[in-house]
Amino acid sequence: MPKRFVVAASEFTDLPRFPVGFELAEALTAAAQHLHGTGTPDDTMNTAVALAVRLLPDAEHAGIAEIQRGGRLRSLAWTDETVRFAAEPRQAGHTPHPHWERLWTTPVVRTDDSEADGGGNVLSGLGLRSALSLRLRADRRRLTVLTAYARKPQAFDEDATRVGRLFTAHVSLALDSATVREQLTEAMRTRDLIGQATGILMERLDIDAAGAFESLVKASQRENVKLRDLARRIVDANSGTSGRGVTER
Repeated sequence: MPKRFVVAASEFTDLPRFPVGFELAEALTAAAQHLHGTGTPDDTMNTAVALAVRLLPDAEHAGIAEIQRGGRLRSLAWTDETVRFAAEPRQAGHTPHPHWERLWTTPVVRTDDSEADGGGNVLSGLGLRSALSLRLRADRRRLTVLTAYARKPQAFDEDATRVGRLFTAHVSLALDSATVREQLTEAMRTRDLIGQATGILMERLDIDAAGAFESLVKASQRENVKLRDLARRIVDANSGTSGRGVTER
């Protein structure tokens, strides 16, 4: 059995463990603040799995995985190594995570006992008897799923499912927001980088901005290199770092 490391609940001291009643609204508000305070999608997902163990009744582990059409799985975030293994492809003759394929058509799937019908799947092999899988994102090619796990059977009831659905609604919003921020930041960096490279070519080749940009695009196509990467190469070369720039039109 792989070494396990579960995120300590004390990491989120403002959240009651397994909240009920009015505490639930307060806990979800605090969770949303933690989620929206993250800087990148990876940070958001890592925070989400730690919060899931704190918020969902009887949850001991949690992970986020991406499921592609055809059954290919990829772990994106996990509270411990056991969960990472639970979302990996076929291993030791075991079948993939049971019931995940149903998430293409339904937002929630519960596994009450992975050892029912003789086991023989990844969960039972890792000693995880219960799982609550909640869809975060979906398009025609892939699903993003948050799953909570427990070592006892029938750990997740309707109340846990309700809390899970409320929580994943916040996770989805925070994840979308973090993704947009990351894309905008990258777009600004790319724009600035291309602008610097264009300025360098204007001076080096004694041409105007339009000509410099056209030269950059042609070189990108000729060398089969992304415009952003070629621009970085030119800027680095000009600053004496490394690489080679565009020397011809």
